[in-house]
Amino acid sequence: MKTLLTTAVVVVCCVSLPSWSEESAEHFETTINKRVTAKYLLIKPKDYSASEEYPLLIFLHGRGEQGDDLEKVRIHGPFNKISELDIPVIIVAPQSPLDEWWDVDTLEALTEELIGELNVDEDRVYLTGLSMGGAATWELGVRHPEWFAAIAPICGWSVPSKASRLKNVAVWAFHGRRDKVIPVQETINMINSINETNTDARLTIYPDAGHDSWTETYDNPELYKWLFSKRRVGDGGRP
Repeated sequence: MKTLLTTAVVVVCCVSLPSWSEESAEHFETTINKRVTAKYLLIKPKDYSASEEYPLLIFLHGRGEQGDDLEKVRIHGPFNKISELDIPVIIVAPQSPLDEWWDVDTLEALTEELIGELNVDEDRVYLTGLSMGGAATWELGVRHPEWFAAIAPICGWSVPSKASRLKNVAVWAFHGRRDKVIPVQETINMINSINETNTDARLTIYPDAGHDSWTETYDNPELYKWLFSKRRVGDGGRP
């Protein structure tokens, strides 16, 4: 039997690329339609009257309350204390689907719908949330500072470069010093940046708290006294 030997010859060709005749920086913008949906718990104050306007508080839960059971959004949050203090406010608590982070586009559309459809005092719209809901509170707040009189993010995170957008929104942020899930420095960085342009930004750090900095926060009557005293003026200013 003969063995056939083959030899591969590789030919390397040097190709000269032409130099570019023109280079420029361009911008692209378009509108993409997106269908969004959300389940939410709606709580109206007792003695609710269709002829009156009420403050609106939007509450955004944390990761543990995701799913399709709206009762889960009651596990944490401001519900019990507001009821105990008998504060006449509309509370809306949307629910994020299981294993999904908050879709801020959905929250944006929902908030716009709520303000337009409910008997809302548009100068008294408030936003709060914990953990991933705290992050969404920051994000929705910087997207639409003109909507909110005040926001109260709890153990959330955001991008400090966006903080200047909150210059006309009252902010009270909370975090646990011993938080191993979301470092307290995330909130410190945001408040430090906000304080460069905002004279109504506050920070409370609980020295012994871990990730759960929401229980003490939502149990504190001072939060609600502060929150509901704030009013939006014009396109997001305040007195």
